[in-house]
Amino acid sequence: MAATWDNLVAGKPGIDYITLFDASNMETKFAGEVKGFEPTDYIDRKNVRRMDRFAQLAVAAGIQAVKQSDLQIDNSNQDEIGVFIGSGIGGLTTLFEQIQVLLEKGPDRVSPFLAPMMISDIAAAHVSIALGVKGPNLCITSACSSGSDAIGAAYEYIKHGDAQVMIAGGTESIINPVGITAFNALKALSTRNDAPQKSSRPFDKDRDGFIVSEGAVVLILESLEHALNRGANILAEIIGYGATADSFHVTQPLENGEGAARAMQMALKRSGVKPEEIDYINAHGTSTQLNDAMETKAIKAAMGEYARKVPISSTKSMTGHLIGCAGAIEPAICIMTILNGVIPPTINYENPDPECDLDFVPNVARKAEVNTVLTNSFGFGGHNSVLILRRYVEA
Repeated sequence: MAATWDNLVAGKPGIDYITLFDASNMETKFAGEVKGFEPTDYIDRKNVRRMDRFAQLAVAAGIQAVKQSDLQIDNSNQDEIGVFIGSGIGGLTTLFEQIQVLLEKGPDRVSPFLAPMMISDIAAAHVSIALGVKGPNLCITSACSSGSDAIGAAYEYIKHGDAQVMIAGGTESIINPVGITAFNALKALSTRNDAPQKSSRPFDKDRDGFIVSEGAVVLILESLEHALNRGANILAEIIGYGATADSFHVTQPLENGEGAARAMQMALKRSGVKPEEIDYINAHGTSTQLNDAMETKAIKAAMGEYARKVPISSTKSMTGHLIGCAGAIEPAICIMTILNGVIPPTINYENPDPECDLDFVPNVARKAEVNTVLTNSFGFGGHNSVLILRRYVEA
């Protein structure tokens, strides 16, 4: 996360031309790939061959998160630790490859591991197996809200006393011909092939779509009592979660932002935080015409007059859109914002859109005291998910 954070503060995007497959005939030829990932650093070689990349990334993130948290897992507590990992799509690369095998070589050549490699829940399963935890184990699938909803559901599980520790986050890896083509067919992706690093431009008047990215992010959530008893290094608190549905359209958001605004208001109410106590909003900010205009309206509806004062940025301008992992990486970025007192910018913000007229921290990171943050995630199907996080202060 350190390198990711440094690049975000520097305004350096992780978008480049696709190398995971030959994209020369694609309408969009660039994406946000995880560079230098070696799955055998975390998984034995035999199991690597039996796992889709989205699951490999999740296991790597889970192992790293447990190591950083210094959480000791053994027979005494493994039944009390759960795993919730969100994924919007699952093992699409494996499915695509095995369909090619079926069509070109026949059914006898299809991998017997196709089903367990492609199903969305398998990432959570592999994380639990790798870490030896036996508590609740679920996949949350709510399109681009999946990671946020997985974290929110894990938070609620702990809050209601159903678990002491939850390993929660999101994962996605769909940079393959069908993944890119699917979103190109919807006219949802940027086609700025001559300038990939300038292609994601949330809230900018000249935005022309989002960028598909891949990755996995896992957080360790604990009850305060459990964290204090083991002397954990507490990075931040989750204090609110709101989730609503637009009940409108499978791909288009409600133009007035009513559903998204209700999710923000729900999270604020549940956290006991007033709008003016929010120091920073990490926007969903996809760089699509409809989403960015809608989100601007939703923030105004939820935050009132304070909407014009609160700093807002879309880190998707640098990371691209991690689909089911977007709602996991963005809370992690919010935690880093709290810890470091720096708000990452919205880069490529060159031509302001009159419909998007709030403070989007354009192009340059901003130093600020940040104690309480709100992060938005919205997904196809009208899913709206909002988390509120706060600086942890010892009692």
